[in-house]
Amino acid sequence: MRLYINVDHVATVRQARRTDEPDPVRAAVLAELGGADGITVHLREDRRHIQDRDVDLLMRTVRTGVNLELATAGEIVDLALAWRPAQVTLVPERREEITTEGGLDLSGRGRERAAATVARFREAGIRTSLFVDPEPAALRASAEIGAVAVELHTGEYANARTPEDRRVEVERLRAAATLGRDLGLAVHAGHGLTYENVGPVAAIPGCEELNIGHSVVSRAVLVGIERAVREMKDLVLRARRG
Repeated sequence: MRLYINVDHVATVRQARRTDEPDPVRAAVLAELGGADGITVHLREDRRHIQDRDVDLLMRTVRTGVNLELATAGEIVDLALAWRPAQVTLVPERREEITTEGGLDLSGRGRERAAATVARFREAGIRTSLFVDPEPAALRASAEIGAVAVELHTGEYANARTPEDRRVEVERLRAAATLGRDLGLAVHAGHGLTYENVGPVAAIPGCEELNIGHSVVSRAVLVGIERAVREMKDLVLRARRG
């Protein structure tokens, strides 16, 4: 299983003072040294954390691969096409939200926008993933519009309050992963995953990539990013081995 580390919140700390540190590009290099299989960043329309400069440097610095999260907005899509990351992940985006809330709406106009954007990236030879809720309709729509992969939104699992609720959400994710594979999609997962709750998701058969950011960056404040990534990677691999 691949572990992609999201360094957005390294940039969040930097932007709090509008200075030049901590640098998410340096953090990405250290994350790779700690065992990360790739680096994820979300270039938001309002540039609240990651900046264009960051993505440009990451594309020239990261040795594993960059997963660029973005909305279907024209300007951001044009930039992504110019940068040509290893993968793009289309995500919903609302300026008033603190973090991404829920998966893409793949009905009506939302589906039309996603399909048009996927087509542009497919034509450019860029692998495209869609961030979706673990629901059959969203998975089928993802396959129909030509996505290569889906990233299952694990937020409801992460926010579950009781063991029974967590069990239900894990089974929901497991069923979604099975359906996704049956539809020919690569299955990824992410959102709200921590050192305490990552195990059951990492153990889901067929899930081949996790995207984790805030928890690792929070841990890195205390122990350093190489160790924080190494510890998360160890948890993921142990869960995978059963």
